[in-house]
Order: sequence, then C-alpha cells, then structure tokens
Amino acid sequence: MKLKFCGLTREADIEAANETGPDYIGFVFAESRRRVSDLDAARFKARLDPAIQAVGVFVNDTPEHIAALAGEGIIAFAQLHGDEDARVIERLRRLTDVPLIKAVRVKTRADIERALALPVDYLLLDTYVGHAYGGSGKAFDWSLIGDIPKPYFLAGGLRAENLEQALQTGAYALDLSSGIETNGVKDPAKMRAVAERVRSGRP
Repeated sequence: MKLKFCGLTREADIEAANETGPDYIGFVFAESRRRVSDLDAARFKARLDPAIQAVGVFVNDTPEHIAALAGEGIIAFAQLHGDEDARVIERLRRLTDVPLIKAVRVKTRADIERALALPVDYLLLDTYVGHAYGGSGKAFDWSLIGDIPKPYFLAGGLRAENLEQALQTGAYALDLSSGIETNGVKDPAKMRAVAERVRSGRP
C-alpha cells in the first residue's frame, strides 16, 4: 500500500517528506488554508526528493492551468476534487498525459459507482461534508467501499489511531493531511510514525 502526504505548504514540510519518504505528496492549488501558489509549488518541487511524486490538488480549475503545471514538471499527477465531469476530464486528457485522480465525496455506495464511469486512472474516496470539497478531517463509513475495479486513494480522517483498519481496506494508497498535523502545521514526528506504520503493514 502506498502513502500520500497532502497539503504541504512550507520548506520544512518538504524536508520532512524527504526524510520520511511517502510515495506521493500533494500541493493544494484550490482555495484552502493549505493553498500554495504556482511559484511556491515550483520552488518546493525543486527541493523534493525525485523519488516522491507530486500531486496537484484542484477544485474546478481550468484544464489549461492544470496542464501547464504538469508541462512544467511541477506535478506528476492531477487530483480533481471539485465537480469535474467527463467532458472536463476528457478535455484535460487532450492537454496532458499525467495520471488523473478523481475525488469522490462518499455519502452512499452510489457515489462511488457513479465515479467509476469517469475516464480517470484512480479514485480518491473522501468524506462527504456539506458543501466542503475535502479537508474535513473526518472519516466516512469504509464498509461502503466494497470491491472497486479501479485503484483508489483512501482519504478523510486518517490518523495513527485508525491506520490499522485503513490498511485492511484494499486501498491503493492512504492519503493523510490533518492526521499528520499538530495545531494546523505538518508534524514531522507524526509523518514519521505514519510512514513507519504503513511500511510495516505493506504486503
């Protein structure tokens, strides 16, 4: 099982990622307290261990902006966290060949099944919370997942206390943000503990 640390916003976060070695890190380009500018993302990417892949997180952004960041080598994956439909995704596909991840705010099993029809490479299953597009820090009912014929990232409320259960879900990757923070700031000790636990639990 792979590991993603999302919402890195400081050079210290990049250094902690380089030390702990997740498979992916996430730069949030959407409106959020974890948002980074294109320039900061480029600067952080230059300091990131090349073995770690950078994922851009977007909410209803333009395909042109996403493709530009991919073309500049700032991101290697694009995570679509808004209301992007098949038409938008296909337009993005024509502009870039980076793998695409579609986030699903899970309230029922039907939410997952609808997303499976979209032309993306991965799903990211997150918690449905009102009008928020993510970052709630709350977990959803993982029993809704069942068998999915597409690799998926599991997000929403992951922390040390529920990692054991998360490792049993069959997810392709675990995606943590608030669960590796202390007082709203990425905590290297928590990042290290999670990375060690996920590595020890990998098949």
